[in-house]
Amino acid sequence: MAMSVGKEEGDDVPMSDINTTPLVDVMLVLLIIFLIAVPVVVQTVPLQLPKTVYEPRETKPENVELTIRGGPGDTCEVYWGMQRVSSQELLDRSVKKLEDAVAAAGGAENLTEETMPEAHLRGDINTPYKCIGGAVFTMQRAGFARVGFVSEPPAGATVARL
Repeated sequence: MAMSVGKEEGDDVPMSDINTTPLVDVMLVLLIIFLIAVPVVVQTVPLQLPKTVYEPRETKPENVELTIRGGPGDTCEVYWGMQRVSSQELLDRSVKKLEDAVAAAGGAENLTEETMPEAHLRGDINTPYKCIGGAVFTMQRAGFARVGFVSEPPAGATVARL
């Protein structure tokens, strides 16, 4: 790169101005390349994530409270209330619970969404998915239409109703 020398008051003083035009041109070209390339590189599947709102639950005597956790040797432990049950016992108890609810309502036609028992599942944070999924599947197979998860809101979170 050559340096210009200019005459200022008769002295030979080097010119201290830098020509920035080539630098700006290169930066603009790079900016355009990145603006075109970034949307091609970042590929996502379009989806709509659910909005999380903590809703206080109503504890009704006809609801089923299940606690699920991972056991030793990659097994699953499911508790109906405080009593441990196997997968078959869970299915049998769930079917019996729904049959009793239908009988108490005077028939399936008299059973409304408010009187239908719900299953509330509480799962430990370290519980494998197969344990939770198995319990949900068993409850749905028994006929429970409403299976929900019980969780703790984060500290300081406000409780809102939907």
